[in-house]
Amino acid sequence: MYIGSTDIRGLHHLVYEVVDNAIDEALAGYCNHIKVTIRKDGSCSVQDNGRGIPVDAMADQDGKSALEVVLTVLHAGGKFDKNTYQVSGGLHGVGVSVVNALSERLTAEVYRDGNIYEMSFAKGAVTKPLTSRKNASRDGFDRGTIITFKPDATIFETVTFDYDILSYRMRELAFLNTGIKIEIYDERNDFSDIFHYEGGIREFVKYLMGGKEPVHPDVIYLNTKDEANKVEAEVALQYSLTYSENVMTFVNSVNTREGGTHLEGFRSALTRTINKFGKENNLFKNADVTLKGEDVREGLNAVISIKIAN
Repeated sequence: MYIGSTDIRGLHHLVYEVVDNAIDEALAGYCNHIKVTIRKDGSCSVQDNGRGIPVDAMADQDGKSALEVVLTVLHAGGKFDKNTYQVSGGLHGVGVSVVNALSERLTAEVYRDGNIYEMSFAKGAVTKPLTSRKNASRDGFDRGTIITFKPDATIFETVTFDYDILSYRMRELAFLNTGIKIEIYDERNDFSDIFHYEGGIREFVKYLMGGKEPVHPDVIYLNTKDEANKVEAEVALQYSLTYSENVMTFVNSVNTREGGTHLEGFRSALTRTINKFGKENNLFKNADVTLKGEDVREGLNAVISIKIAN
């Protein structure tokens, strides 16, 4: 229900859910570095330099630590509170607890308030209560959270992570979240990549263009915000001399492969704008000519990214 399937897609969705928590910290302005590591033992670690998951005792949860509640109780995350995360992706407060429940084992390390807090679980149940010790930086991170988990082989059809699948998604996230540095390592075969794009979706479009010859030299970029409704829209596009259309759309960094009103609205606006420009500047031999959408989108490479409050 929560991750969609127990096949290879569901397996990798576990990683995405943990990474999405780090992305939420980045969107809130508290994180700019994420590291994903596929371990030799089949586990995966996701590390960030955000504020760290809270560890304080919660009176309304029988004194359990906030860390334990976040990792074991559905909807305990901060994503339902607009004051905590204005924008977020993932499963909206259930992601990490679902990852925990579907893992043979999971360990959480939190670097916060000058201490390292650690807690371990097996299939969602606590196996090692919360402990703390004086802080020492790890791998250059002096604050944040590390979640290390090994998927449950009795649940998933496969528990072998695919580096190419994960690195593709990490690249997407780095494009969509300007300035965030995302590293990915595979200890099994020494593969690694570092993704960091100050140009955001402009660079994403250049990546989509590949070796295609552009019609115009620069990527066109548009950005608008609706403060009242807490919505931000980014569009980047460039035409190539090919015939194919390549448009990717995202909402809160989630790939909306089936499209939606954001894609349809973009297509309609693009067709309308080009037709208006052509007629106003006498670019059409016949004044009655109106270009169709498929004509306007020939050779188009574009990325549409919408960020909307939960």
